[in-house]
Amino acid sequence: MIDILVVVSYRLLTLTGEWSLGHVVIMGVGAYSSALLAKKLGVPVPLAMLLGAATAGLVAFVLSFPLFRMKGFYFLIGSFAAGEIIRLCWKRFREPFGGPKGLKLVPSFPDIQLGDFSMAFFNPVNYYYLCLIVVSVSLFILYRLERSRIGLTFHAIHWQDKLAESVGVNTWRYRALAFVIASFFGGVAGALLVHYIGTVNPNQFDVEAMVFVLIWVIVGGTATLYGPILGVVALTIINEVVLRELGAEAMRPFFYGAILIASILFLPKGLESLMLRLKELLGGKRERPVFGEPQRGQAPEPDGHPGLGREARRLD
Repeated sequence: MIDILVVVSYRLLTLTGEWSLGHVVIMGVGAYSSALLAKKLGVPVPLAMLLGAATAGLVAFVLSFPLFRMKGFYFLIGSFAAGEIIRLCWKRFREPFGGPKGLKLVPSFPDIQLGDFSMAFFNPVNYYYLCLIVVSVSLFILYRLERSRIGLTFHAIHWQDKLAESVGVNTWRYRALAFVIASFFGGVAGALLVHYIGTVNPNQFDVEAMVFVLIWVIVGGTATLYGPILGVVALTIINEVVLRELGAEAMRPFFYGAILIASILFLPKGLESLMLRLKELLGGKRERPVFGEPQRGQAPEPDGHPGLGREARRLD
């Protein structure tokens, strides 16, 4: 469940056309912040989790000033550099971050006691239900956000940022907003993780973890909210069922790499494209767009301005 929130929150940033290599580090900011607040300052765990997520969003806001002076490949490299600087701080400073070994004995989520009813979140099943509730609420918020005016503006910036600027859209502000919101929910995922396993260290948020997130997103697809979820589910099944049963978990990077290459070659739009085709087959004949008429999910392009943010124009 936590992985689902990570990839869906990451997808929000991709709506603006930018891809980051620092999302798992931002997730780590949420984890470290929540752990420090609960362990060192005695803040109640639910409040510490919320403040940890807010800290992740705040760090993203600060990073947005230098990072969003860059675009495309340069933004990708810049986000990687920023993430590695943060990880280096975690490793170097034993106080308060615990150095390379990180923090241990992080308080768990408090038990619920209502009369005769009690629920201990130290139990993995009960904690799963807690994660299910938090992730479901988060996905609903992200779903509604994407279909709001703000979300449509994200799409417009993705397709034609210069044209969006020409009609008065502050592209830097909206890119930064997407970055902050994505980081907040990434921080929520980090907080959920740290209060479950009870420990946090820099190696949990290294480049390898970020590569797995990218593979989940690319294999699943980014055109829909459920695309990255399909990627997580499919690859988790392969990892937990196939590789573990065969005793070949050490081969996970090899299998993931092979699946990524196969996905790029044969399913460039991800697993979600299979779902869309299945939906069209079950729903009847696919409508063929009239020449000059926008296809499904696109908006009319104004005269002289081809390629305007289609989603925003369609639903505005």
